Amino acid sequence: MISLTFPDGSKREFEPGATGRDVADSIAKSLAKKAVAVALDDKLRDLAEPIKADAKIRIITRTDPEALELIRHDAAHVMAEAVQELYPGTQVTIGPVIDNGFYYDFAREEPFTPDDLPKIEAKMREIIARDRPFGCEVVDRQAARDLFDKKGEAFKLELIDAIPDGEDLRLYSQGEWLDLCRGPHMTSTGKVGKGFKLLKIAGAYWRGDSNNPMLQRIYGTAWASEDDLKAYLHQLEEAEKRDHRRLGREMGLFHFQEEAPGAVFWHAKGWSLFQALIGYMRRRQNDWGYVEVNSPDMMVRTLWEQSGHWEKFAENMYIAETPDDRVFCCKPMNCPGHVQIFKNGLKSYRDLPLRIAEFGKVHRYEPSGALHGLLRVRHFTQDDAHIFCTEDQITEECVKLNEQMLSIYRDFGFEDLRIKFSDRPEKRVGADEVWDKAEAALKRAVEAAGLSYELNPGEGAFYGPKLEYVLRDAIGREWQCGTIQVDLNMPERLGAFYIAPDGEKTVPVMIHRAMFGSLERFTGILIEHHAGHLPLWLAPTQAVVATIVSDADAYAKTVLQAVKAAGLRAEVDLRNEKINYKVREHSVAKIPVMLVVGKREAEVGTVSVRRLGSQGQQVMKLDEAIKMLVDDSVPPDLRKAEAAAA
Repeated sequence: MISLTFPDGSKREFEPGATGRDVADSIAKSLAKKAVAVALDDKLRDLAEPIKADAKIRIITRTDPEALELIRHDAAHVMAEAVQELYPGTQVTIGPVIDNGFYYDFAREEPFTPDDLPKIEAKMREIIARDRPFGCEVVDRQAARDLFDKKGEAFKLELIDAIPDGEDLRLYSQGEWLDLCRGPHMTSTGKVGKGFKLLKIAGAYWRGDSNNPMLQRIYGTAWASEDDLKAYLHQLEEAEKRDHRRLGREMGLFHFQEEAPGAVFWHAKGWSLFQALIGYMRRRQNDWGYVEVNSPDMMVRTLWEQSGHWEKFAENMYIAETPDDRVFCCKPMNCPGHVQIFKNGLKSYRDLPLRIAEFGKVHRYEPSGALHGLLRVRHFTQDDAHIFCTEDQITEECVKLNEQMLSIYRDFGFEDLRIKFSDRPEKRVGADEVWDKAEAALKRAVEAAGLSYELNPGEGAFYGPKLEYVLRDAIGREWQCGTIQVDLNMPERLGAFYIAPDGEKTVPVMIHRAMFGSLERFTGILIEHHAGHLPLWLAPTQAVVATIVSDADAYAKTVLQAVKAAGLRAEVDLRNEKINYKVREHSVAKIPVMLVVGKREAEVGTVSVRRLGSQGQQVMKLDEAIKMLVDDSVPPDLRKAEAAAA
């Protein structure tokens, strides 16, 4: 007999080979009817798969959160069947579940067009209505090769050959259509439901290699209900309006071009915003006891081999060979450079914790297809810091870091966030006992800070476990930004030590910390979160002085001079255009404040204040308006400092 443990802790025995459906049926007929899959030891399995050993078990129904991945996986298979019914001769390749949806890559001589998507959707609805059961068959390698060779599926043959010996080859069928797949799937195509939509067509190289054939990728999204689908499609519409690439052009912040793929050309206004972020973080770090440093952009390859980065990141590193045959690498990370700074001069336990910060430019080669505005670039600046401390100081430092992290996100308008605990990855450096110690220390810190977190298995850095701070923006999207990583490996690999109280050389703990993460990426997130309507203290141009008539030009220049003298970033618009035209244009550019002046304002020394997004205006004396704007433009950290000092 096998023993199955249920979520409430109860246990029951079943005959070996009993299925999830058998178990559900033994509990209640109604549960068996609703069940679509089973979780054995937290891994999803087919409801019809025989259970051969003791396990923790949960019956998964279609309304459970775990079922969403299955809905999307099944939808991908339904789409592939629909495509092959509509377009005979099309080869299917791979079709994974991705965030918020799925895709399938197809090999077809004639390109798909957007007009094909409604046809494929209609055929998918037919297949779903057939409600054919999903069946699974384990076959031997040669039988699988013969099957797909007969079908003319050359890409499947390559996939079969890549499956390691001894691993099961599974074929999943839905009626007469079948595909090579690891599974699991729900019980039938009808369980996909109506909450799906095909979104777009794109090109993709087979297995992500530009030397391989170009395939056609169809993206789709699928949800548990039509209401969930509508909500997601609305989010996509909002995201389109907030796209930082479009807003960046309209606001005159930056651009990209092919001569420097993945690198940002910052315009004056964009650079002003970028420097405002750095200035904010620099003030916070100074208050927290950090010293700011700068490490070289290029260092010799042997250092990266010693640190472990070469083995992990070599294919993503930019490399240069000098005439004296030395190989140098553009830094993909700042940490090895900071270890060199720590090592320069003898350190005592009295010097710890030592907090080193850098706004360091790093360089990582990303595939061209992965580049996406500011959100995915090849050259970016990190608000990077490393805290060198003793093992006894880990908890206290991590608790402080968490408080600082939450404070920063609140200042930028992010109140909703979650934390992931990422433990050791499969590819890593260091002994298991070192990882045990690092993971335990970070967990103690999380618990001491009173934080709730979710486990993100196997996603730690190659040198240590980490906390990931995931922010939720104004339209519900999630962005992973800050990280805290406890590293007991790299300092030892690079020969760092301090003198302990007993006079012995001791390897320090190295806590890696980034709060914005990438400043470029955080800027893109900020623009989209605020839909370009940045807080006054961050806005590159805080105010524009605009004239109604040319008779007010001289007064407008006086107003501009006074506004700038007060420390505000301002411009003047003296063009011979109607004021409504000027208001529209500066609204598109997301200028927070317009100071409108005409003949009347010039005579009495007033300005008409218009706020972005507001239909009204407020007429004020010039000095009063300037005082109001100066007060409104105080950065949140300085405002708190002023309040604390009052």
